[in-house]
Amino acid sequence: MERTILHIDCNKFYASVECLHNPEIRDKPVAVGGSEESRHGIVLTKNEIAAKYGLKTGEPLWQARQKCPGLIVVPPNFPLYVRFSNMAKKIYGEYSDYVEPFGLDENWVDVTGCGSGEKIAEEIRRRVKAELGITVSIGVSWNKIFAKFGSDYKKPDAVTVIDKSNYRDIVWNSPCGDLLFVGPATARKLASYGIYTIGELAQADMGFLTCVFGKNGEVLHNFSNGLDSTPVRHIDDEQAVKSVGNSTTTPRDMVNNADVKTVFTVLGESVARRMREQGLKGKTVTITLRDKNLCHFTRQGQLKAHTDVSGEIIEMAMKLFTENYDWKNPLRSIGVTVSDFDIDDAVQFDLAGTVEKREKLEKIETAVDNIRRRFGSYSVQRASLLADIGLSRFDPHDDHTIHPVGYFKEYKS
Repeated sequence: MERTILHIDCNKFYASVECLHNPEIRDKPVAVGGSEESRHGIVLTKNEIAAKYGLKTGEPLWQARQKCPGLIVVPPNFPLYVRFSNMAKKIYGEYSDYVEPFGLDENWVDVTGCGSGEKIAEEIRRRVKAELGITVSIGVSWNKIFAKFGSDYKKPDAVTVIDKSNYRDIVWNSPCGDLLFVGPATARKLASYGIYTIGELAQADMGFLTCVFGKNGEVLHNFSNGLDSTPVRHIDDEQAVKSVGNSTTTPRDMVNNADVKTVFTVLGESVARRMREQGLKGKTVTITLRDKNLCHFTRQGQLKAHTDVSGEIIEMAMKLFTENYDWKNPLRSIGVTVSDFDIDDAVQFDLAGTVEKREKLEKIETAVDNIRRRFGSYSVQRASLLADIGLSRFDPHDDHTIHPVGYFKEYKS
């Protein structure tokens, strides 16, 4: 039986929820954006009225205001968005046990064998609008990739069917950048070889694509031809955590190693605390840097043993940093991620007492976790962080929202 997959996308989700809860701004151009004072001032999303002014997600708020002088900017309220996301998924779950999130505002739903996919999509579209007060666009297809394409194809408040009789006319005539996971860099590279449309990509030689893009060449070929058999996960399935990380844009540029260590310390403590909460110990530490010119830089290294101790994570982060960054430019943002989690509780003792020392540090940090849980994240702090409160006074553990893991960490055709 051919599958019937829906991809449901809540239109302008954050802004739609804000306008629903604040009727006084409903008929005005609205953007949800970060704090300009702390340099997180970018457009996260905008409503349909603001979109008509050419506002783009990710652009600075000052630039958005130049395009739209009357723009109303509201701060994000992620707990509210999570509540609406869960209410929407509850509706989807009435039609299928196979509901897979792709961020807070998007979900795939497998309705194979449940009747007409188009009729089910239309019913869900009407229900979300009537029961939640927001709109969705839904793509219907036989695979996840084209279903996602369909939800993007016609917005807002619409249903688009992409089937085997029309995908060449609809999908293949669209630019490569409209295909899921074809980012600007990939689209530019394809264009340099004369491949501009998804149809041209679909008909390109597989050997050529793998020569240019490696393993991703096969993925591009399969996606453009609708050859995706990846299943929609069951609603109760929990995707295994593959990494834990935090990053931040600092209130001012970091200009020396001391600045970086201050911020790495806050991030490393948050990452270690989140790992302990999930019973995880990791061995690979990855740092990400972005300088004032927005140039991106990533390095990773291996610890000697799996750990959830913040000191070891911070030490490795600084080691990677000092060995690889030359301070040609001040830094705007940095991040720390730990991965390669241990699935075996066995530990190897050594004569230096490293394991015993780590166990003592784990007990100390767990005790600190309990204090912070009761009295707040600033109730216990390292003395070193008090030297520059401007850089250290942020709480990534409680303030940073964790979104669902992205689709295709590993693609299997």
